[in-house]
Amino acid sequence: MALDDVDRIMAIMATAFDPDFGEAWNRRQVEDALTLGSCHYSLVGADGQLPSTEEAAAGFWMSRTGFEEEELLLIAVVPQARCTGLGLRLLETLRNAAARRGARRLLLEMRRGNPAESLYRRFGFYSIGERREYYRTPGGDRLDAITFACDIKASDATTPKH
Repeated sequence: MALDDVDRIMAIMATAFDPDFGEAWNRRQVEDALTLGSCHYSLVGADGQLPSTEEAAAGFWMSRTGFEEEELLLIAVVPQARCTGLGLRLLETLRNAAARRGARRLLLEMRRGNPAESLYRRFGFYSIGERREYYRTPGGDRLDAITFACDIKASDATTPKH
């Protein structure tokens, strides 16, 4: 894990997450997660490929590997690069990497009303449960969490295309 990658993740997070919901992680949380052997990440440039060390990243994902499952912890695309296919590209790279690590399904949890829900459903995620009033906004409101799963086929364990 190069420090410049954490810088790039933090730069994306600073613009991609709505502060009204308190979903962005702080630098310490990101660094701590990435020091665990079970957490992984990937960056994407505006062109959908891995960004060079000289360019800013336009999106990232971070996940945690468990037994035959991979949990998507964070995914983000900078606002100016949304609706360009980068979200789907990130989910594809996550699925392929998770499949290579032996995962049979992806999991994620999101707050009800998150606009990314349509992206997740388009990718093949389906709802498997909910937690009533699980999230608390910085303003004190309580929001439900929805848990989603997406099945992974063995053929998804392809070599990355970037």
